Amino acid sequence: MPIEIKMPAITPDFDAGNISSWDKAVGDKVAKGDVLVAIETDKAVIEVEAESAGILGQIVIPAGTDDVAVHSLIGYLLIGNETIADLPNAPAAGQPAATPEVLDVNPENASSAAVTSAPVITQAKELDDKQPQRLFASPLARRIADQHQVDIHALKGRGPRGRILRADVEHALSTKGPDAILALPAASQSSQVKHNQIRKVIAQRLVASKQNIPHFYLSVDCEIDSLKSMLKELNANAPKSLNSTTGSKEATYKLTINDFLVKAVAKAMEQEPQVNSSWTDTAMLHHEDIDISIAVSTDAGLITPIVRQANTKGLASISTEISQLAATARNGQLQAHQYQGGGFTISNLGMYGIDNFSAIINPPQACILAVGAGKQKPVVKNGELAIATLMNLTLSADHRVVDGAVGAKFLSVLKRFVESPAHLML
Repeated sequence: MPIEIKMPAITPDFDAGNISSWDKAVGDKVAKGDVLVAIETDKAVIEVEAESAGILGQIVIPAGTDDVAVHSLIGYLLIGNETIADLPNAPAAGQPAATPEVLDVNPENASSAAVTSAPVITQAKELDDKQPQRLFASPLARRIADQHQVDIHALKGRGPRGRILRADVEHALSTKGPDAILALPAASQSSQVKHNQIRKVIAQRLVASKQNIPHFYLSVDCEIDSLKSMLKELNANAPKSLNSTTGSKEATYKLTINDFLVKAVAKAMEQEPQVNSSWTDTAMLHHEDIDISIAVSTDAGLITPIVRQANTKGLASISTEISQLAATARNGQLQAHQYQGGGFTISNLGMYGIDNFSAIINPPQACILAVGAGKQKPVVKNGELAIATLMNLTLSADHRVVDGAVGAKFLSVLKRFVESPAHLML
């Protein structure tokens, strides 16, 4: 009997998702572990693998369909000697349909199990004739094309079987030549970009946060000249290893102020554990682990991957982990455990030249730290005018969880760590 392919329950709170793309076409051979379909959740695009070998017999719900409920039937996989005739909606006996052929998926036969005759492929296409024409493209390529209004059907893919990759879309955007046929907006005054699942959830969470959480804000300027000198010295003395791609030796890490802030915030939370809490209608939840979420901007929206138990890790380890998480997030490949949870969020817009801003709390967390750019400014030291590099830190806190005095003490501890990094050694 054909295997039903159903929308998987990716996470405990996942109830519906979008079918981003089918990686296999009807009639394609499927090996166990092959990617069958890409599902877009509120945080990432998850690739669902086949649990059995066979032939993709039918696509019930096509790519591009939104809000498909968990456990909904989305396709059929033919196994063993099953044919198209074994599908539940195959033509009944006596109906005018081509004689179904046997599909060879026995691994003991040829090394590549394939459809044995052309008529079988024809029947598979007949069953799927109501589906849109198959376009092979990665989920990331589709998202970039949608956001930049690129007609993805006009591109030539350089991947396997002509699969359109991210590089193909970016090449089209950079050249705007014959291969870069841009889709024109419906009206000259404006254009529409359909909301993806991530953007929808971001909108819902941010509105709920501002409406339901009583935000208050505390701000402090920190001198970071000593911190910059320390990071410069550490980076200059970083051990080097051979890069297998370039053949040259490169530093194993490059520490940034953001890496240091993750460590400093984690240690400050040890001293002021009240900020590592969440509000519920029945009780206050105090979290034992200190897990720091990092706001990462992606093509699909803002994602917050998590550095787990940041207070127990060194700067080099934190730096490497943040780089890997950010790259994974931008590729839309974060797993649920990499972004669910966290007790505190850091959002850094300093690299864009922003002096200061107030961030919206990421529920159910109680605090988020907004980090501005470090800029040289005049200050008074020992009664004399001097120049120092100042960086603004603004704490947004949930007043139901964090009182003003608690927030002020937390920022005071954090300021001491930032201005005198040696205090982290204590």
